[in-house]
Amino acid sequence: MSLSRVHTLSRQKIFYHFRITTLLPRNLVHHSIYNERSPPLQFTKGSHLHHSTFENRHWFSTIRAPDDVSNDIKDSCVETSGTQLSGKPVEFSKVDARLLPTVLLIGRPNVGKSALFNRLIRRREALVYNTPNDHVTRDIREGIAKLGDLRFKVLDSAGLEAEASSGSVLGRTAEMTANVLRMSNLALFLIDARDGLQPMDLDVGKWLRKHAPGIKIIMVMNKAESLDDGFGSVDAASGEAQILGFGDPIPLSAETGLGMNDLYEVLRPLLEEHMLKNINESVDASNEECESSEQEDESKLPLQLAFVGRPNVGKSTLLNAILQEDRVLVGPEAGLTRDSVRVEFQYEGRTIYMVDTAGWLQRTKSEKGPGSLSVVQSKKNLMRAHVVALVLDGEEVSKARKSMTHDEVVIARRSIEEGRGLVIIVNKMDLLKDKLYDRVVKAVPEEIQTIIPQVAGIPVVFVSALEGKGRIDVMEEVIQTYKKWCLRLSTARLNRWLCKVMSRHSWKDLASQPKVKYFTQVKARPPTFVAFVSGKTRLSDTDLRFLTRSLKEDFDMGGIPVRILQRVVPKKGTTGSNSNSSSNSNSKSKKNGGKFVAGEASDKRILNVVKD
Repeated sequence: MSLSRVHTLSRQKIFYHFRITTLLPRNLVHHSIYNERSPPLQFTKGSHLHHSTFENRHWFSTIRAPDDVSNDIKDSCVETSGTQLSGKPVEFSKVDARLLPTVLLIGRPNVGKSALFNRLIRRREALVYNTPNDHVTRDIREGIAKLGDLRFKVLDSAGLEAEASSGSVLGRTAEMTANVLRMSNLALFLIDARDGLQPMDLDVGKWLRKHAPGIKIIMVMNKAESLDDGFGSVDAASGEAQILGFGDPIPLSAETGLGMNDLYEVLRPLLEEHMLKNINESVDASNEECESSEQEDESKLPLQLAFVGRPNVGKSTLLNAILQEDRVLVGPEAGLTRDSVRVEFQYEGRTIYMVDTAGWLQRTKSEKGPGSLSVVQSKKNLMRAHVVALVLDGEEVSKARKSMTHDEVVIARRSIEEGRGLVIIVNKMDLLKDKLYDRVVKAVPEEIQTIIPQVAGIPVVFVSALEGKGRIDVMEEVIQTYKKWCLRLSTARLNRWLCKVMSRHSWKDLASQPKVKYFTQVKARPPTFVAFVSGKTRLSDTDLRFLTRSLKEDFDMGGIPVRILQRVVPKKGTTGSNSNSSSNSNSKSKKNGGKFVAGEASDKRILNVVKD
């Protein structure tokens, strides 16, 4: 061996020893600190769990015995033909989300899967509630995990009970978890460190060996912050968990974030190996697609679609019918959906994010638990959506002889107030006979127009989600509503339209007719316009409603909220050097406090807004 090679190995040995003894106890990987020259830390039989104190805080880390460290340094220096020294390390942040590896969180109920899911995606998306005798999560939730510089798809599954009957809700969730597990690359098997090893954990272990023979299973011991007493309780719990046969568990706390560096060190070599083996050639192609998609117009951007409505109207069944797969849990039981499930869907070259929300009910003071949290989450997803699809029950409409209940009217009006596009979907039309079917089809659009007069031309689609009828019509109406919502009109076209509209409007007194200098659009999503008015006369509420109605009719903008503002054009003399004009302008500015008043007309109501 040459002398330069010996010096290189000695320097790497000193640096690697410094990294283990200094960086890992401080859990710096959790703050995205990673050195490309240092080899990843591997687990060996001589590894033991250790906790240390730094700045009055306890940190879990995996520290090797001194003998093992010295031996492994030699091996790591020789075996550098992997991902670190032979080539570039994988930059997960530049990989298309569709090509990222998939990691499934699995375990018995109430072990902290949803809490770890929220920790990995760095948002509070999944519902977390302490219910020992109930299952909060029932559907498969997907997100992009951000662990240091790692990026991967993480799936949150329902609590697994292997002994549940096939026809029950728990049996259906187990079947859904098994289907998702077959398509995953890794699985994190969570157990509760506080409760210790439970018989149900053994059942889940047997279930995993049966359904995932070729998938790498990583043991995670969650809620381990309670074992940090300095008397070897972490080691004892780790030894007990080895009975499951999946190796040494990783102790961490999803609630506080302790021990996430150990999870990083275990996942990184596995995820890099998957990326380099399977999708190394397709990364460049995906980056080119991402660059070309940035140049598209607003109407081609990803569409956020939310299905909302009362419980048991068929929202989840409709989402499954559009996807043509069993993506979310469905059944005759009311209130099955608790988490709002977000699914990416490609339709005619357009990316659509569909959100299946929980049944919307008005919260009462006595209501507690996951049900109340589901309502709050549904309201958040409504405000994030671009288009809101309000699902009605056609059978209940025919029985009650009215289109919408109070709760559904609240949902529709809130969607309009938030400026979202609205599509009405009447489901379960397969349960209606011929004459009753025709009555509902004729009466519902007319009645909805009287209930929600703020927006004219709201599209109504009649479907049967169970039979898959009408799903194409739903997507076509959603796309058309979204295009209207993103519509932009040129100022020249609007001014030509304004001349025609003002001439056909019946004014009471031509002398007091407001003088509109020009009309322009200031924003889209939803379309917002500004009318610049000169003189003393302003546009009245009736005039603004007339302009709004004319815009929708002439430019086919029905079904979306349209807003019109009016602003005053200052006179030319007010900016001159004349002392009288300057004194007048100063007196006006003192009265208005240096601000001018703009009238705003929307489909919701007429407002007088003070703007800077």
